[in-house]
Amino acid sequence: MGDHLVRAEEFEKKAEKKLNGWGIFGSKYEDAADLLEKAANSYKLAKSWDLAGKAYLKLADCHLKSDSKHDAANAYAEAAKCYKKVDTNEAASCLERAVSIFCEIGRLNMAARYYKEIAEYYEADQKLDQAIDYYEKAAEFFQNEEVTTSANQCNLKVAQFASQLEQYEKAIKIYEDIARHSLGNNLLKYGVKGHLLMAGMCHLCKADVVSITNALEKYQDLDPTFTGTRECKFLSDLAAAIDEEDIAKFTDVVKEFDSMTPLDSWKTTMLLRVKEKLKAKELEEDDLT
Repeated sequence: MGDHLVRAEEFEKKAEKKLNGWGIFGSKYEDAADLLEKAANSYKLAKSWDLAGKAYLKLADCHLKSDSKHDAANAYAEAAKCYKKVDTNEAASCLERAVSIFCEIGRLNMAARYYKEIAEYYEADQKLDQAIDYYEKAAEFFQNEEVTTSANQCNLKVAQFASQLEQYEKAIKIYEDIARHSLGNNLLKYGVKGHLLMAGMCHLCKADVVSITNALEKYQDLDPTFTGTRECKFLSDLAAAIDEEDIAKFTDVVKEFDSMTPLDSWKTTMLLRVKEKLKAKELEEDDLT
């Protein structure tokens, strides 16, 4: 570990010497870049992630000065990998710089990929508002590049986090749009009932029986095969339990569905919200009597 650190410092000093000395225009930056890359790799071997990140930033600067923009963007991306281990905000900042260059040189697919990576940093830190922002940017870029599957994956993340933040209308629109666009695609149409289920559950969270009833009619018009699915029956039965303000019935419906199709954490969270609203309404009515 110590040897790697010593070697890294030596490479970095040599690079600084090159940069501060005389040389043929451009060549000193290329020579320094080679040394800085060796320095960054040695810092990584020493697990000195902060110093490795700084070395990659210097490397990116050298590439920019020698007009090697693609290499500069890659150096920023490498810096981000190092900073990710110690400072996600700095990692996100490095990827932003990489994205800016990739946009400039027309590598929009790479820009989309790194926007998605920034979103994942914020997701890991539970900073959902920032995660939503970057997943939306990634989705837009993927859509522009006609990478529909990746765009859908990012938009589904947006819907998931928007619903967690109780932005139900935003989530509903995304789930319904993806369902609508998936119907005409043989590879994606099998996921339609799942998207409609999640849209329906967001309607349930609004505690508006008319809203979920209208939505169910719309979904069955959109996809006639949805009528006979377990997902459609589940939403219909839940809506009936809410309309009757019957917590026991609501619980039984959830248990029955869960026994056939285990509920994931998102669905469980949404259903608990609906149940809490039902309980609150029951208590409110008890207080009035």
